[in-house]
Amino acid sequence: MVALEEGKDTASAIRTNISRALPLKLLQFCLLFLVLGIGLSVISMYSVRFFVVQRVANVAPSTIQPVVFEEANSLESLIRPPLNLLHTMNDTELFWRASFVPQIREYPFKRVPKIAFMFLTKGPLPLAPLWDRFFKGHKGRYSIYVHALPGYVAGYPPSSVFHRRQIPSQMVEWGKMSMCEAERRLIANALLDISNEWFILLSESCIPLHNFSIIYHYISRSRHSFMGSFDEPGPYGRGRYDQRMEPEVTLSQWRKGSQWFEVNRRLAISIIEDDIYFPKFKEFCQPACYVDEHYFPTMLSIEFPHLLANRTLTWTDWSRGGAHPATFGKTDITEGFFKKVFEGQLCLYNNQPTSVCYLFARKFAPSALDPLLELAPKVLGY
Repeated sequence: MVALEEGKDTASAIRTNISRALPLKLLQFCLLFLVLGIGLSVISMYSVRFFVVQRVANVAPSTIQPVVFEEANSLESLIRPPLNLLHTMNDTELFWRASFVPQIREYPFKRVPKIAFMFLTKGPLPLAPLWDRFFKGHKGRYSIYVHALPGYVAGYPPSSVFHRRQIPSQMVEWGKMSMCEAERRLIANALLDISNEWFILLSESCIPLHNFSIIYHYISRSRHSFMGSFDEPGPYGRGRYDQRMEPEVTLSQWRKGSQWFEVNRRLAISIIEDDIYFPKFKEFCQPACYVDEHYFPTMLSIEFPHLLANRTLTWTDWSRGGAHPATFGKTDITEGFFKKVFEGQLCLYNNQPTSVCYLFARKFAPSALDPLLELAPKVLGY
């Protein structure tokens, strides 16, 4: 009655309400469809990513592995020197890896034999600029390895031959077996480069007495390795022997020699693979035995006496007495000083007499660098 009184048609009102309700439901339906669509899209996206990752993971071993396998077994990868000397191998792993020896003597590639210069130091190399000059122009015929105390970080510029040439190291104590362990560690790292044929142990106070070409020629043409090895009957020789080293080492086999040596690749491998003499020396050659003066000379003279020249290549002045040799500073470096070093030398080289007996000299203080750089072109030839 109200509707009729107000002049409104009942049917028209119903139609109007229906027309208003339909767009609202349609809008709700569209919104629901949109939400469901977005949800399904997100789920599909993550599902696709999951299955793709799973498929790549399952396929990777069969598709990628052969490429890695081929690279690891290519000749280039086997003969290429390690790009990074700071590896993660411990000594046991390192010595095992370094002991690999090819059974075929002929190399299936062009091999230029190199000299490995191994520096046993406490930290910095104050004479590095002199060595940089010595090595200049001879790349490909030498390699460098530095064993410093753990924690020491060298700051050599990229232009220096010592840039990034440190190897993983351990603590070293003078006169103890840790000294020989460090020397073996240097040799083992150098053996990883198959082109290294000769191995020279040096200190931070050593200098070259001749230019690179003379030293390379001298070492490469020698039929012997240069390891001092002699029988000293006094208290500083046989007096350091311990009978508990028998039967591996007898008193008559006990030898003494300079710590600073040069050995060829054959002897270098025998040094790192030694498990007969090393334990004996480690146990029974304690201070004041000074194992670095006895272990290598004794072991090598027992096993390879015919391969040793029984002398060192490093000149040292012991005339002042004491446990350590003389150290030379700025005021010592003159032409007259080197004249005394070179005069009076006489030794055997390939069983023939020669006046060139020493290729290196020590000990030189950091203050000696500037006069050495000034005199080197005239006196030392580089």
